[in-house]
Amino acid sequence: MKILVCISHVPDTTSRINFIDNATKFDTTGVQFIIGPYDDYALARAIELKEQIPGTTVTALNVGLADTEPTIRKALAIGADDAIRINMEPTESFLVATQIAGQAKGYDLILMGRESIDFNGGVVHAMVGEMLGLPSISPVMKLDIEGTKARMSVEIEGGKEQVEANLPLVAGCQEPIAEWKIPNMRGIMSARTKPLKVVEPQAAQAATATQKFELPPPKGAVKMIAADNMAELVSKLKNEAKVL
Repeated sequence: MKILVCISHVPDTTSRINFIDNATKFDTTGVQFIIGPYDDYALARAIELKEQIPGTTVTALNVGLADTEPTIRKALAIGADDAIRINMEPTESFLVATQIAGQAKGYDLILMGRESIDFNGGVVHAMVGEMLGLPSISPVMKLDIEGTKARMSVEIEGGKEQVEANLPLVAGCQEPIAEWKIPNMRGIMSARTKPLKVVEPQAAQAATATQKFELPPPKGAVKMIAADNMAELVSKLKNEAKVL
């Protein structure tokens, strides 16, 4: 079985976020980048399947420029057999999905996180599935492979749904599909010699454009209301917070 795991190169969740060029561009100065946490779950499950199913190979794929290669090497250290970097800045979901779909033909299983933690769009897996004419299922919390079938547990509003689909398919993953894996020294050393193929992006036109980034407004002061003053609470929720 051939598994493709799409990984994003995102700021560490502890990083301080700033913008430059009149708030139109993310400032990467001093920012530590990591594999997207949801993609980490997808990669971990792919490695588990590789260990369970003889002959399985795992390829990591990233859409990004040369600065993402340390992140890709980490995926190789965790256990991916080889990697592909599509040489393009991932500025927009449709462009990213187009590039992934162009490289994803021939794989039995295409895994990625349910969303990246920078843009939080959560749409790339669905776009890739549509472009390839494959089922796209997300968010997948459990994934087992039996022959040519995938059995999945999917989170839905108010509960979980058990889903079965034929391979090939696209899945957007989240916890608790697998335990995150930490690369060991042997993995780190072997990652240096594993193949990392760089390909140029195929022509595509963006479907959306970012006009400006804005930080959320600062939190206001806490207003204390007496427990027995329900009328004031309702009034403030309706007229000030505007949530009623």
